Amino acid sequence: MQKKTARAVRPPQSQNKPGTEKKMNPVPESEPVNQSGGKLQGKVAIITGGDSGIGKATAILFAQEGCDVVIPYLSETTDAKDTQTEVEQLGQKCVLIKGDLGKEPHCKKVIDKTISEFGKLDILVNNAANHWESKSLEDITTEQMMKTFHSNVFSVFWLTKFALKHLKKGGSIINTVSVTAYRGSGHLIDYASTKGAVLAFTRSLSANLAEKGIRVNAVAPGPIWTPLIASTFSKKKVSEFGSDTPMKRAGQPNEVATCFLFLALEDSSYITGQVLHPNGGEIVNG
Repeated sequence: MQKKTARAVRPPQSQNKPGTEKKMNPVPESEPVNQSGGKLQGKVAIITGGDSGIGKATAILFAQEGCDVVIPYLSETTDAKDTQTEVEQLGQKCVLIKGDLGKEPHCKKVIDKTISEFGKLDILVNNAANHWESKSLEDITTEQMMKTFHSNVFSVFWLTKFALKHLKKGGSIINTVSVTAYRGSGHLIDYASTKGAVLAFTRSLSANLAEKGIRVNAVAPGPIWTPLIASTFSKKKVSEFGSDTPMKRAGQPNEVATCFLFLALEDSSYITGQVLHPNGGEIVNG
């Protein structure tokens, strides 16, 4: 169903409480914006880090809704090809781009190749990130700090900057932040700092782009079972991962992907500058 157009200007009007919709001018829009299935038909999305974890689950879910996807990934080619296969089995195109998003020229290459392949870009999901556990601030070298910020913050800035001239009204930018952006992390100090930066970037850019009709939102996962977890922490921490949440378990990538889908859809057309929190029940007031 097509949306009505004139939303900003309404004639003066009043009613006795509690009021009735039929007397309102214009009448509030209550019908579903889109019907279920194929909600992203004909759309093109870039999903960084889509080779595994949350990015993979999001790529598959987007494809299920009719979206072609571009997956920039760092090095795990086997995982990336597995994701590509699953996307293509759903009848959608999937372009893989290997390389380091912490380098500005590669970010430009990702956007250029997307436009070359598809001629447009509708959705940008800045999801790729990295972290290293450190017991104290003194253990974090300048090299590690720079690497974390290049991977997690600069990549988001560069990709978004190069994507903007191709995103049109109705476009959506969705950034992955983290519960650590809200409560911090004693052993992931540099990582939590980058996620705080991406959170501020999300809110600032949303205000900047609101009049252009491009929405900017974020998803802040809690403990989610991904390869980054298994490759970062000790065996004991991995075995207990997520057990300290109110739900007493880690989440699965497909329990987070639905947040990205919602924020990519016109279903969330009145939401920008906001964050969804799939974190197992932790209250973070953000």
